[in-house]
Amino acid sequence: MPLQSSISSFSTHSSSSSSFGYAWEYDVFISFRGEDTRYCFTGNLYKALFDKGVHTFIDDEELQRGHEITPSLLKAIEESRIAIIVLSPNYASSSFCLDELVHILHCIKGNDRLVLPVFYEVDPSDVRHQRNSFGEAIAKHEKRYKYDMSNKVDKWKQALQQVANLSGYHFKHGDGYEHKFIRNIVKDISRKIRRVPLSVVLFPVGLDYRVSKVISLLKIDSSDQVHMVGIHGVGGIGKTSLACAVYDLIADHFDGLCFLANVRENSKRHGLVYLQNILLSEILGKEEIKIVSVQQGTSQIQRRLCQKKVLLILDDLDDHKQLQATAGKPGWFGPGSRVIITTRDTHLLKYHGVENTHEVEGLNEAESSQLLVKHAFKNGYVSNPSYADVLTRTITYASGLPLALEAIGSHLCKKKVEEWESALNKFERHLDNNIHEILRVSFDALGKEEHSVFLDIACCFKGYELKEVTDLLQAHYGSCMKYHIGVLVEKSLIKINLYNLSVTMHSLIENMGKEIVVKESPEMPGKRSRLWFSEDIIKVLQDNLMLITLKVLNFDYSNSLKEIPDVSNLQTLEEFSFEGCSNLVSIHSSVGFLPKLKILNAERCPKLRSFPPAINLASLEELHLSGCSSLENFPEIPEEMENLKGIILIGTGIKELPCSFCNLSRLQHLTLKANEMYRILSVIGMMPRLYACDIELEGNKGRVSGEQEEGLHGILTHSLPSSDMIHLYLKNSNLSDDFFPLAVAWFPNVSRLDLRGNNFTVLPECIQQFHFLLGLNVEDCEHLREIRGIPPNLEEFSALNCKSLSQRGTSVLLNQQVHQGRSTHFVMPGGRIPRWFEGRSSGASISFWFRGTEIPCKFLCFAILLKDDFPSPLIVTPIVTINGNQDRRGPRTSMDQLFMFSLEKEDFYWGHAETLHLERGWNHAKLSYDAYKDYEDYGMVPSESIAKE
Repeated sequence: MPLQSSISSFSTHSSSSSSFGYAWEYDVFISFRGEDTRYCFTGNLYKALFDKGVHTFIDDEELQRGHEITPSLLKAIEESRIAIIVLSPNYASSSFCLDELVHILHCIKGNDRLVLPVFYEVDPSDVRHQRNSFGEAIAKHEKRYKYDMSNKVDKWKQALQQVANLSGYHFKHGDGYEHKFIRNIVKDISRKIRRVPLSVVLFPVGLDYRVSKVISLLKIDSSDQVHMVGIHGVGGIGKTSLACAVYDLIADHFDGLCFLANVRENSKRHGLVYLQNILLSEILGKEEIKIVSVQQGTSQIQRRLCQKKVLLILDDLDDHKQLQATAGKPGWFGPGSRVIITTRDTHLLKYHGVENTHEVEGLNEAESSQLLVKHAFKNGYVSNPSYADVLTRTITYASGLPLALEAIGSHLCKKKVEEWESALNKFERHLDNNIHEILRVSFDALGKEEHSVFLDIACCFKGYELKEVTDLLQAHYGSCMKYHIGVLVEKSLIKINLYNLSVTMHSLIENMGKEIVVKESPEMPGKRSRLWFSEDIIKVLQDNLMLITLKVLNFDYSNSLKEIPDVSNLQTLEEFSFEGCSNLVSIHSSVGFLPKLKILNAERCPKLRSFPPAINLASLEELHLSGCSSLENFPEIPEEMENLKGIILIGTGIKELPCSFCNLSRLQHLTLKANEMYRILSVIGMMPRLYACDIELEGNKGRVSGEQEEGLHGILTHSLPSSDMIHLYLKNSNLSDDFFPLAVAWFPNVSRLDLRGNNFTVLPECIQQFHFLLGLNVEDCEHLREIRGIPPNLEEFSALNCKSLSQRGTSVLLNQQVHQGRSTHFVMPGGRIPRWFEGRSSGASISFWFRGTEIPCKFLCFAILLKDDFPSPLIVTPIVTINGNQDRRGPRTSMDQLFMFSLEKEDFYWGHAETLHLERGWNHAKLSYDAYKDYEDYGMVPSESIAKE
């Protein structure tokens, strides 16, 4: 939402529109049947309330002379804090009274305010079940409103049942004196309205929704059980404000009340006995309570409150002993009691068995702008559009934290734009003292190692994946890392993003952690325990200060970084990253000789030209150079490096790999794409452990293909056959017909061979020597004309878009022996389906029968042939329907004119017979397919229009 829009829309509302304004026009609204009680009970009740100063609305001017409730009466109901319903024998005979009751229950009870029924000369069960006078009245209404389309009688019946279930007062003549009965009602009402609402916040922005969430957890309508609810979240997020708002909204429902504020601070300053004394004094009245020990206090709370319906708020707890001393078990309090606990520590709630919890989230952008404007501009309106940028900046800085928005808004109230900008510059460097102290409370409660882990994450690892953080820090902290991270989550200092499992924290908590580290040595960065500003790190390195214990150095996305200086003093460094440094040009040669370095990341540094000419990094496990488009030379590897298992070079300017590359003796996978290389490098044949090689030499367009064979001859000349090579991908590499004899000799055990976009014209007979080859891809080989041989165990073959491959050239692929007993999946050009296929259909499906509870997948081979004039390729999805039920869809496949496949190969998940609707006798099966123009489901093609057979 644009800031100016949110400000202008908010300025038209006042804070009184919130449910937490508590500006009631009336303390009590009395609903009654005039002819029954106006001049007796109700008149006396009104007089007694009036004499006690209770501002009461009574319809003494008989506003209900008609059948409709007047707007003034509706307004009186809505502006009343408590409603008293005098249910007398003829109450239900008045449609006006019943409409009034429906509105009261909706407006007052529906907003969790108090509704008190007085059963005057009636039995609650008669009201609940509409018997006697209530039953007679409802029967007359049903007759009168027989054709009413609004179902008003049903609403009246529901309202009577609902009010009869509420706790209230009962009076029948002969049971006692009416004046005493009235005195008790007035006493209860006076006690409730005498309660002064807690001070929530000056501007209760965003509380309505959050209050409703907590009230739903409290289950107010459940009167037979005690419920405990935990409210948790980071410091300054509004936990106490939320608890206050809930308290004020529901307090009238309880016999005893206590809001025990600042438990953490007061327990440290005065002890737990002090809290127990306050709790008992508040709930039992102002009688003198003298507790001398915690044990005595817990005993007194259980004994004296176990029959009392209480509302207890325990605010800002940080120790389970505080909870144990004040609300050890639900059974300490009477039925219907509610206990609300606010804390930053979710472990405290778990330890105490509090299952119903609510995490207070930060304000959204609109709420943040409302709260900020209310504090910064007392009229709640921004008339000068020049404030828009500083307000947006403040909202971004606060990241939804009400504490920060209130502090900054109040501090800058009536200040000029220039003063806002200056103050924000200061706050972005140093937190406001009040904000810092409140956020630091959770940090101070941590243990020594947890202190250190938190500072590591705040300074260096925010946003990293949880596994990565755990692995990096575990080397330093040992196997306790998972425990430490769990504690930080419970203390509301960090969060784990469930979507991508990354470690996150509120930006102001991050700032607080960094400020703690800066204060270790404000003037000398080299004496701090952690460094994260690239300027500080460079200065320390240039000053050649000893950083004996530094293990991680991160310059990622530092646009000001142009060179990496001498780091020879960083002998303990394990991770060095400067990913995305758009202006980085050179890296000092010392980076290539760090004995403990495990990760070296220079990805996406487009101007990087000078890399260490040689690297001897015995511990190196990861090397990232992709995206370094100006880097032309890969470093020499003078000594054996055994820990590097894989290299991916995509989008670099590297033209050659040095001969010493073979010293990466345990390299297992190599990817070379979009580089400046123009030939297959003979060095890959000298890598004894290499099992996966993916090469795409897009920079070789127009080069002569003979240079590729020169590289392959080099492989054969300088090394032995590569028995470990399993996956070989050589796409767009200008390979000619001479490639296959060399490949068969050199890569005898390959199982996947991807040769897309090459220049050979024939698949020769010698490829039958690839005994382990399961998948062969020759798509986009425009010069391929003929296939003379097939590897004996080939299952997957694709010749999509091979324009020179004729029907005759693919005949060897149509041989029945090639497919019989195998799980094949062949895509190719072709004009016919082989004759050995027994069943044929010219439509979009084919049917067959089989017997038994298993589909004979191994013995079924299918083919789809496109019409001659239909353009290929298409995307098809096979579908199997059994006994009329569409059971399984196969994977999507790009097909050319001819697609041959077995059901077993199509990776259908067949499951159990009962899920497939299989019969023990004969089953009918149909194979069909859906066709698309692309993989995104755009342009679905009618299947009947594409297939020849």
